[in-house]
Amino acid sequence: MELENVTCPSCAKKIQDALRETSGVDEVSVLLNTSRVRVNYNENLVRKNKIAEIVTKLGYPVLNIKE
Repeated sequence: MELENVTCPSCAKKIQDALRETSGVDEVSVLLNTSRVRVNYNENLVRKNKIAEIVTKLGYPVLNIKE
């Protein structure tokens, strides 16, 4: 998932913490140099649209979602 406004380690931590608290999310990694987030999740428990909604509400608009 490509995001906007991810510019510092505290941004990355904020995203990681919020997603790790989400039921169905198994693993999260934020790549600061590319403003991308990789999320491994259980599709039976959470949908990618919900993950995008969580990140957007934190102030990081989703520019692109890739499978």
